[in-house]
Amino acid sequence: MMSSIKNTAINSNIRSFLYVILGIFSAAFGLKGFLAGSNFIDGGATGISMLISILSKTPLWLWILLLNIPFIFLGYRVIGRDFATRTALAITGLTLVVAFVHFPIITQDKLLIAIFGGFFLGAGIGFSVRGSAVIDGTEVLAIFLARRFNTTIGDIILVINILIFLTAAYLLSTEAALYSMITYLAASKTLDFVVEGIEEYIGVIIISPHSEQIRLMIIQEMRRGVTLYSGKRGYGSHGHRQEIDIVYTVITRLELSKLKAEIDKIDTEAFVVISSVKDVKGGLVKKRPLKH
Repeated sequence: MMSSIKNTAINSNIRSFLYVILGIFSAAFGLKGFLAGSNFIDGGATGISMLISILSKTPLWLWILLLNIPFIFLGYRVIGRDFATRTALAITGLTLVVAFVHFPIITQDKLLIAIFGGFFLGAGIGFSVRGSAVIDGTEVLAIFLARRFNTTIGDIILVINILIFLTAAYLLSTEAALYSMITYLAASKTLDFVVEGIEEYIGVIIISPHSEQIRLMIIQEMRRGVTLYSGKRGYGSHGHRQEIDIVYTVITRLELSKLKAEIDKIDTEAFVVISSVKDVKGGLVKKRPLKH
């Protein structure tokens, strides 16, 4: 038993390490293969590093390292030692790759630079998050400020990035700032897809007279957990207060089409409500990495 637990922990650490390495090289490729020399920047700490590097004509890797050091200490305070250690190693790795690994310039087309530079940068950040680390400390700051001022992490990140792009418009040019916003949007959407994308959680409520058959199908065919709620049917002009079991389960988006097909085999008239679930813990759902 202890050996099995130890092997699982080792495999998890290896997988996290590979995700972080992939994230480092993807982000570095986006920075040096596309965005280098373009005057386009991203949001967050990476965007600030790029902006300072452009204005001061100093190496980008230096500012990536310097600006993220405070976020590493903040991550230790806000999230924990393991996260801070992984993040320190990931940022150091990104710094070394940006400083010493050569990537060819892929294109001179401004739109392609903005889109694909953001794509590879966002993928890099996303893979690092899957490895339980970050290579951009902005979200750590956002978590800290959100707790301090009782607001959302998304609102804090939005305010930070608005300030960054307004500064870029003033110090660089309006055109550079607009292209930089495209870069940021591409990076943000890619990050969301890499971290959540095909494994996005879906909550499904099923109301049917055949709830027991549907329950068994989800457990036996889908191999997922089920929760039953006791309810009363209330449709019609006067309402039909008939007792009924309401089936609730959480699956990933990839499993949704199979679940629908299996429900139709049992009851084509079943009332099915589908909603997005931000995150789950425990149960029989495949767990994705924590998004910091």
